[in-house]
Amino acid sequence: MVSSNYWKETHTPLYSFIFTMPLFLIYELGVFTISASDLPLLRNGADVLMRQIMEVFGIYGAYGFSGTFLFGFIIAFLRQKKSLKTSSIKGGYLLTMFFESIGWAIILTILMIWMPNLLMLNKDGVLIQRVVLAIGAGIYEEFVFRVILITGLTSVIGFVFQWNEFSKKTGAIVLSAILFSMFHFMGPYGDTPQINLFFIRLLAGIFLGSVYVFRGFGVAAYTHTIYDLFVLTKFTTST
Repeated sequence: MVSSNYWKETHTPLYSFIFTMPLFLIYELGVFTISASDLPLLRNGADVLMRQIMEVFGIYGAYGFSGTFLFGFIIAFLRQKKSLKTSSIKGGYLLTMFFESIGWAIILTILMIWMPNLLMLNKDGVLIQRVVLAIGAGIYEEFVFRVILITGLTSVIGFVFQWNEFSKKTGAIVLSAILFSMFHFMGPYGDTPQINLFFIRLLAGIFLGSVYVFRGFGVAAYTHTIYDLFVLTKFTTST
């Protein structure tokens, strides 16, 4: 039986920081190992988008955003640590978060399995590239479309419409899911626009947005990554 403290503590930035660090490091090392001279082509689209935005503020380089991303989480970690009654991190909680993420990923897979286009992954490239990109999707797409967009849209909707907390977050989840789905059709590597594929990704975006709101960034990032790896396994074993 999971204690009530688990749900509260693991929803905090502190646990998200610790929990997602392995994914972040694996992705960055994976991209560097695959092709140090051709990083932009192998990076996740949301990752590239955020790097371009950061360049507007004078932060350049292949790892400029990575450093900023890491710095932001360290600040969140230190601020959260001061507010906690104890500074200890419960390893059992982290392990439970991992299995919880698997559970959410299984539910998402069940929802998607009946759809004609299950894959949210790019089918191009060798296996190791697709694995790295799957991890990148978990980290960067959740950071952009859930952490940034849902947080920002919740504030905007609340300011403009004066809705209650539930309505604000519901509206933010749906709007961010729409943008999440549209994003996959953009750019030279985007999919050919299809109405059915749009609604499939919209449904996935709503699901992942709900996981983020109720369980935090860490669980949402792992859920997305594990789902993509499930799909990658299905695609690989069926070809």
